[in-house]
Amino acid sequence: MINRILIRIKVLQIIYSCYQSENKDFTVAEKELLLSIHKSYDLYFYLLLLIVEITRQQELILDAHKNKYLPTEEELHPNTRLVDNRFAVQLAKNEALLKYASQQALSWTDDKAFVRKLLEQILVSDLYKAYLENENDSYETDREFWRAIFKNIICGNDEMDEFLQDKSIYWNDDISIIETFVLKTIKQFDEKADSKQKLLPMYKDMEDQSFAIKLFKNALENKTAYRERIDKHVKNWESERIANMDLIIMQVAIAELLTFPGIPISVTLNEYIDIAKYYSTPKSSIFINGILDSIVGELKNEKLLLKN
Repeated sequence: MINRILIRIKVLQIIYSCYQSENKDFTVAEKELLLSIHKSYDLYFYLLLLIVEITRQQELILDAHKNKYLPTEEELHPNTRLVDNRFAVQLAKNEALLKYASQQALSWTDDKAFVRKLLEQILVSDLYKAYLENENDSYETDREFWRAIFKNIICGNDEMDEFLQDKSIYWNDDISIIETFVLKTIKQFDEKADSKQKLLPMYKDMEDQSFAIKLFKNALENKTAYRERIDKHVKNWESERIANMDLIIMQVAIAELLTFPGIPISVTLNEYIDIAKYYSTPKSSIFINGILDSIVGELKNEKLLLKN
């Protein structure tokens, strides 16, 4: 689940932090990298738990209304379609979710007010209205309702993003990426799997897991050589005037070009140019594209850039 896009971002962030800090212990930095990646996986489970908690809060509200001193007819016989949602019920008993949440102590228990605020947004939405009016009462309808709710009300929700960023400094740049994995997971749910529905693993395979460490180590260990190569191609720019993040982005990009022969050159260049658009100055992507393109040509001439 932790894809290489997110791994590249994490590597850049930890290297940047390492250079900014007086602590140059790379072993500590490596542990911080692995922790940061693990926290991204926590967020995946935390967002899945949100669906369960929203459903639970609705159930508690309906029960409270029923037990009022003088409940209305509507309160005595409420529409329970949201509470009975088959997908949410299945998710609430998912063995992998419950086990991970217990091991990592993940819970929305202390944030009921925020959960109820999200619940209110759902209950007044056109999506909820359409769901209640939908005559197709099926598991697929229930699952697609939650996928639509997650995509349109939870994803891109500024209050939600701010809330998650306050919860963990590790989640600041993960939210939009992890949300796509939650949407993918919802789509993959099968009623027949019941409580044993598989969730996404932390890494797609062992190669992705080793990718993070190899990229991180190579970029750090060869900093001097990579920076000297960058300086040769900067031409009219003085190194001191270049954004520090630009230098780190190019440094890590060169490390990837030279360390992973199985990754096409175009993939590496495109990934780091895209990262520059979000993590550096407005003109960084154009600048980085030009410098890396020149470096790639040089590496080819020196027969150092060997690709499968």
